[in-house]
Amino acid sequence: MQESGASAANNELIAFRLGEQEFCVDIMSVRDIRGWTPTTPLPHSSHYVKGVINLRGAVLPVVDLAARLGFPAAEPSARHVIIITQVGRQTIGLLVDAVSDILTVNSSSIQPTPNVASELARSFMKGVIAMEGRMISLIALDSVLTQNQAGPGLLN
Repeated sequence: MQESGASAANNELIAFRLGEQEFCVDIMSVRDIRGWTPTTPLPHSSHYVKGVINLRGAVLPVVDLAARLGFPAAEPSARHVIIITQVGRQTIGLLVDAVSDILTVNSSSIQPTPNVASELARSFMKGVIAMEGRMISLIALDSVLTQNQAGPGLLN
């Protein structure tokens, strides 16, 4: 973790695992982290939407983030967690393998997504962070959770 006098240039991120890879999202978009809860499937939803859960009286869609990013779909177990995120007015649960860390990184340490990545991959990633021998991809939640030019939206 880095510290600097210019705190405005630092970003706090929640790091998590999907398979053998690490990803992170801005901590300001995270509302809660919960253990796996079985979902109720939604008919005709996208393949990466696991279903919905009841979160304090609100119906919340749960997205299998691995499937959304093009990896094999998760088979949820008690070790999985749901990261409750909010982007704009949309609140979504992200199914991930495990939360691993809270990171504080300087904006200058976030490198651009490599040009060799596909257009879809670049639309889902804000950049890559090389830290302590780890490569952590910074997820662009607004692209993952909403419809964009590269792919279908959440519930389409």
